[in-house]
Amino acid sequence: MTNSARPPEAGRPTANAMRRALRRARDGVALDVSEAAVLLQARGEDLGDLTASAARVRDAGLDAAGRPGVITYSKSVFIPLTRLCRDKCHYCTFATVPGRLRRDGHGMFMSPDEVLDIARRGAAMGCKEALITLGDKPEDRWPEAREWLEAEGYDDTIAYVRAISIRILEETGLLPHLNPGVMTWTDFQRLKPVAPSMGMMLETTSERLWSEPGQPHYGSPDKEPAVRLRVLEDAGRSSVPFTSGLLIGIGETYEERADSLFALRRVARSYHGVQELIIQNFRAKPDTAMRGMPDAEIDDLVATIAVARHIMGPSGNIQAPPNLIAGEYERLIGAGIDDWGGVSPVTIDHVNPEKPWPQVEELAERSAAAGFRLAERLCVYPEFVRRGEPWLDPRLLPHVRALAAPETGLARPDAVVEGHPWQEPDEGYVASSGRTDLHATIDTTGRTSDRRDDFDEVYGDWEALREQAAPGMVPSRIDGDVRAALKQAADDPTKLTDDEALALLHADGPALDALCSVADDIRKTVNGDDVTYIVTRNINFTNVCYTGCRFCAFAQRRTDADAYTLSLDQVADRAAQAWDVGAVEVCMQGGIHPDLPGTAYFDIARAVKERVPGMHVHAFSPMEVVNGATRTGLSIREWLTAAKEAGLDSIPGTAAEILDDEVRWILTKGKLPTATWIEVVKTAHELGIRSSSTMMYGHVDQPRHWLGHFRTLAAVQQAALSENVGGFTEFVTLPFIHTNAPVYLAGIARPGPTTRDNRAVTAMARVLLHPHIPNIQTSWVKLGQEGAAEMLRSGANDLGGTLMEETISRMAGSSYGSYRSVEDLVAIAEAAGRPAKPRTTLYGEVPEERRRAAAASDGHLPELLPLVD
Repeated sequence: MTNSARPPEAGRPTANAMRRALRRARDGVALDVSEAAVLLQARGEDLGDLTASAARVRDAGLDAAGRPGVITYSKSVFIPLTRLCRDKCHYCTFATVPGRLRRDGHGMFMSPDEVLDIARRGAAMGCKEALITLGDKPEDRWPEAREWLEAEGYDDTIAYVRAISIRILEETGLLPHLNPGVMTWTDFQRLKPVAPSMGMMLETTSERLWSEPGQPHYGSPDKEPAVRLRVLEDAGRSSVPFTSGLLIGIGETYEERADSLFALRRVARSYHGVQELIIQNFRAKPDTAMRGMPDAEIDDLVATIAVARHIMGPSGNIQAPPNLIAGEYERLIGAGIDDWGGVSPVTIDHVNPEKPWPQVEELAERSAAAGFRLAERLCVYPEFVRRGEPWLDPRLLPHVRALAAPETGLARPDAVVEGHPWQEPDEGYVASSGRTDLHATIDTTGRTSDRRDDFDEVYGDWEALREQAAPGMVPSRIDGDVRAALKQAADDPTKLTDDEALALLHADGPALDALCSVADDIRKTVNGDDVTYIVTRNINFTNVCYTGCRFCAFAQRRTDADAYTLSLDQVADRAAQAWDVGAVEVCMQGGIHPDLPGTAYFDIARAVKERVPGMHVHAFSPMEVVNGATRTGLSIREWLTAAKEAGLDSIPGTAAEILDDEVRWILTKGKLPTATWIEVVKTAHELGIRSSSTMMYGHVDQPRHWLGHFRTLAAVQQAALSENVGGFTEFVTLPFIHTNAPVYLAGIARPGPTTRDNRAVTAMARVLLHPHIPNIQTSWVKLGQEGAAEMLRSGANDLGGTLMEETISRMAGSSYGSYRSVEDLVAIAEAAGRPAKPRTTLYGEVPEERRRAAAASDGHLPELLPLVD
């Protein structure tokens, strides 16, 4: 290692700058990055001043949390599941190579027996945490790791982590805390049901330390700061209690260190999911490239803890590893920590094997000397234990409750650490509950309240979102050569450039009229004049959901007044009622109910097919597909294959919203990312399961996002057609309904799209998706009769369905009712000057028997639909 890892020389802050920053810290004024960088250099009396104010902030937080004068720790075992890693950090002795493991008599991974032996010994000594640490994605670098996983029947390392976590829960009772390195959003969905908490050190946001040769993270793909911050955000979006922190003294500047702390605060503030920050000091180790680097000084550690406390505030939890502090317990307590981290009576610290953990008795004595009582916590912090859902998966609740004191959320001193079954909550589909008549009464008595009781907590931090969303509140206008763009659209829309397409998406007045005319001409060429519709019934089988979509007014907690879940019989009865009045399809979607097993979707499809064999089952959004796959442990392909065998015919392309993560992470806290949505629909198409496609617009988005969305859908459809599979059946425009949407009630979103927006989106959908997606559907639910007729003149050819019941848009505040009769849909087509024609889900001819049944009932249910018990 060369001296290039040392931080660039920087001048000491002036006395005036230090005094000003210290005064702001004492007064409780929010610090900025430059002030934090100054305070990180406090020494002597200045450092004493800084730590005194930091300690006061910490004490205020402990008082508010109901544990004044308490410092916590976790009694744990350290399980190094594998020491293979694809990264090459220049200070690390944990990672090794296959040859060394073989020479030392070890496998590429610890075997289940080895893991469980450690866990059982820990349980016998009262440990409650199994800290599972491993290298990042070893199979990507080491063939030996891939071979071991394949031989043991695991698709990847995450699959083994999940499997061994279940065995630890069931056979020992310890709670897994998982540190598998960089994880994807899907990885979090796979692991959340088996671990109450997870973690990954941010270490630093310094791009320089990763990108420049000779720096400590050079050659380590998982140490890219942007990648690690994305992991922290995905943890927050997934409601995973998450541990992170800094490694100080590896060559970062004080400004870079301050920036890292503010990045952690931003994530903590946005998602409320960072359960603790670890401030760890670098210690040089022999046989590493950084063996010649000086250790981080204790004053540096003390100052960083104090500054972290000021930045994170009283509610933050800050930890310093007690085995790396050279006995300076009182100084670190005085700087503002409130936790000592994991301490094991069984295992060594495999990351710092040369530094043994102190005995718990010594830790208690040294804490008491500083005026604090030592208390044991679980791997998941007490705040999250008390919050419960959505932070703790229902399958983990029995395990956590067996060890946690209900009044404090801390570890129960008298807890018996023993295994408990890990299983789906009810071993099958849940019984009906709640307001199961909401599909009917939403149009009469309406919803109980315009928002959930947990409005201020469940969606993340509204202020942080407001800052993030500000650019999209008022769409910027782009002036382009609309005349040339219109000519190109008319001559050959497939050759429109992005600049031309953007100019058309911003068109207004006569230019917009001309655009709609071009789109309508394309529609006439592709579809003729028939306006198609489908006799269908929506069945939203539950509205219980903890995903935290900020645009959704449908989702309820299980205890909310408007919450409901239908039984399988009720779902099947509603499908049978729809068949009796001429339906050819049921469209079934629901909330991500924490008590529904991943196989519940199969049960729902099977129940409909058994009751009404001829009904087309159009069901389960990509989000529900991912939920089902992660809950069952199946791959997306395996899950979709099983769903198809159970009766699934096609899937709705909902949960797309805007396929741009810049907008997506404002609209939703926990929904699947763009790449995962694309993976689901592509996999479905490859399996012969066709889907619709959608876009919800008019909230915090801009026309450039619409363009990107259209381009993405066109690319997915082209891929499907190139493989001779059907792909998308249609594109559905979904104008944002703002009235009861949380993101609007919080003052962040616009009040839905304008008429101009609706016309431009419909017309450009026709232009930009031509010739790949031939059907463009408009939504009478969201636009009403006149609005839908206008879209039929702007490029749309389809009106969607009769629905028979519609709850999602009505809960959001749509004023256009929950169903339309066949006669109503024919009237909309006639208002646009066109004939109407029924269709199937796949745009085929409707059998004569179905036509007659629909005509006899006018395609909707009796006014007084009997409720099913």
